[in-house]
Amino acid sequence: MNLHQFRFVREAVRQNFNLTSAAKALFTSQPGVSKAIIELEDELGVEIFRRHGKRIRSLTEPGKRILISIERILDEVETLKRVGKDFASQDQGNFVIATTHTQARYALPKVLTEFTKRFPKVRVSIQQGNPGQIAELLTHDRADIAIATEGIANTPGVLALPGYQWQHVVMVPLSHPLLNQATVTLEEIAKYPIITYDKAFAGRSKIDAAFAQRNITPDIILEAIDADVIKTYVETGMGIGIVAGHAYDPDRDRNLKVIQASHLFGNNVTHLGVKQGAYLRSFVYTFIELFSPTLTKKIVEQAMNNESETYEI
Repeated sequence: MNLHQFRFVREAVRQNFNLTSAAKALFTSQPGVSKAIIELEDELGVEIFRRHGKRIRSLTEPGKRILISIERILDEVETLKRVGKDFASQDQGNFVIATTHTQARYALPKVLTEFTKRFPKVRVSIQQGNPGQIAELLTHDRADIAIATEGIANTPGVLALPGYQWQHVVMVPLSHPLLNQATVTLEEIAKYPIITYDKAFAGRSKIDAAFAQRNITPDIILEAIDADVIKTYVETGMGIGIVAGHAYDPDRDRNLKVIQASHLFGNNVTHLGVKQGAYLRSFVYTFIELFSPTLTKKIVEQAMNNESETYEI
């Protein structure tokens, strides 16, 4: 047996048992993938996949156990590669961050400015997506770090560490009636059309839960994944916006006013995720601490080794 066979099995599962797609993903031929899997099954003496004709349909029971071992072996191989690269070049390499638009636009610029000063030879790539896509990039070894508020904290195989807390704000055009309220309420907000995040992004679950607890049905007329899009439509007068507080830019948002809403929607936590069992290069630890100063290398290593049960901001 060999690593190519292991990779073919893993990719076949990732591609929903489509060997043609698996072959394309691994830049090889479909017959070669099929042959390698059959040879591995012959060597192990069990069928890894259930088949219908020439097509594979699902994992067999022993196949499920074999896949777990294959994943573990390939993770260790990746770790060995990273260890070698890290010791060969401590201050250079590729660094992929998977994150949402809001984090890339508002949370990362200062962090990456300092990071690139310290590690000018590290090539940084930001991959944007929704929380599910971000988690998939991380678990499939296509990203080193995942950063998001929703989603990654409950993803199997991901260690999610708290990065920072933030609160939602209500954004309104200048001279909006809500600005005359000493303290806004959910009832007052619900009188106006609302523009806010898509359900998968930026603490939207907290917004929905707050209204649901008061049995209020808000008039959400537009959902977006991008805070800048939300603010653009608020400026047109289409409705009021509910966005992350750190998405407010005093220079860009001169035509908008901010109303604090932490008393309505509570606190949110943006998490920084790493793949469980992964080897983190030295500059990754530096990035993590720049992003959240409480997450020192020692604390992250303890979390990676399951030596701590809670991680406070």
